[in-house]
Amino acid sequence: MAISIDKHLGIHQYALQLRSERAGVLANNLANADTPGYQARDIDFGAVLKSQMGDNTGGMVPMQATSAGHQQGLMQSDAVNGLKYRQPSQPSIDGNTVDADKEKTEFARNTMEFQATFEFLNGKIKSLLSAIRGE
Repeated sequence: MAISIDKHLGIHQYALQLRSERAGVLANNLANADTPGYQARDIDFGAVLKSQMGDNTGGMVPMQATSAGHQQGLMQSDAVNGLKYRQPSQPSIDGNTVDADKEKTEFARNTMEFQATFEFLNGKIKSLLSAIRGE
């Protein structure tokens, strides 16, 4: 019986690559924290991962505002590359939307999730090697 490596590794190989790309986006935000007019960006991890896996809806029903007073989501989409603009919680005078504390928190969270995914993939690869060796 043949083993499909893609099937065995599943979504995690894509998640690892996407986490790496997100780290670059978050680092870029931090690097531009003092750049006037810079708009902080982020990747909607779940949506992009579902898109890469071929599930554009993710099984979710789109939400609709029933009143003009309802707040919109935290990010505005840029469908071309999966990046989104952050909506600032406290806008700055110079138009920069980077909240350094939030970026550092998101960067740390992304790093932990990257490490967890990496460890999981490492375990999957070790189990494949054990199966190949007949252990």
